[in-house]
Amino acid sequence: MRNGFLKYLKGNEFSKNTINSYEYAIRLFESRYYIWSKNNVLLFKNYLIEHYKPKTVNLRIQAINNYLDFIGKSKYKVSQVRIQQKTYLENVISNADYEFLKKMLYKDKNYKWYFIIRFLAATGARISEILKLKYEHIEIGYFDIYTKSGKIRRIYIPEALQNEYINYCKSINKITNYVFLNRNNKLFTGRGIAQGLKKIAKIYGIDEKVVYPHSFRHLFAKNFINKYNDISLLADLMGHDSIETTRIYLRKTNEEQMMIINNVVVW
Repeated sequence: MRNGFLKYLKGNEFSKNTINSYEYAIRLFESRYYIWSKNNVLLFKNYLIEHYKPKTVNLRIQAINNYLDFIGKSKYKVSQVRIQQKTYLENVISNADYEFLKKMLYKDKNYKWYFIIRFLAATGARISEILKLKYEHIEIGYFDIYTKSGKIRRIYIPEALQNEYINYCKSINKITNYVFLNRNNKLFTGRGIAQGLKKIAKIYGIDEKVVYPHSFRHLFAKNFINKYNDISLLADLMGHDSIETTRIYLRKTNEEQMMIINNVVVW
C-alpha cells in the first residue's frame, strides 16, 4: 500500500523532498504502531508533539493525513497543531556578517562558495531552486521555476551579479552547464550546501545558527522590503501563495528589536 502511495505522489509530480518526507512519516508511524486506527494516530500525534518542533509535527501529520485519504481511512485523520507566530524574525544572517563573509571568501579566492552565497542572497531563491541554475540562465538574467500548482515563477539575477559571474568564468576560461558543482564535478545537493556553509561559518567565526541556505533567502526579503516597500511584489518574487506569509519580513529580528529598544527607551 505504501509503495502505491509513493507512486501516486510521483505521478502527481510531488517534489522528491516531499515524497521522502511523507515516506519517512509513514515508516515512523508503522515502526511504532502496527494498526492504522484513530487511537494510534492520536498517540502518534502526541509522540510527535513530545519529540519535534511544531512545524515538523505538522509536516508529519500532513503526510499521515494524505496517506489516510489514499488508503480510504479518512475518518482517522487528525488536526495539525497550532503554531504560535513569533513577533520577530530569528536566526537571519545580518548584512554585516554577509558582507564580511563575502569579503573573506573573495579574499581567500574561494570563488565557489563566494558565488553560492551571492546567488542565494541576491535572488531569494530556495536552495532546491538555485541548484537548477545554469550558465544560460545567467546570460539572460533570469530562470523560470514551475510550481506544484502549475504556475511559473521567474527568479531574476541582478545585472551586477550576472556580469560578475560571466566575467569570472571568462577569466578562468571555464564554463559549466550547471553553476553549482561540487569537488567531484557533480551537482551539489541541498544537504551538501548546508554542510559546506556550516564549515565556512566556523572558519570565519560567524554564528553557525545564522549561516544556512534559507537564511540568505530571508536576507534577500528583508533587504528588498527595506529598499522597495512593495509587499505584493515581494510575495511574487518569493513564490508565496499568500501575502500573509510575506508579512513576516515587515518584522524586525530579535537583535534589531533590542537595538531599537536600547536607543529609544531612555526614560
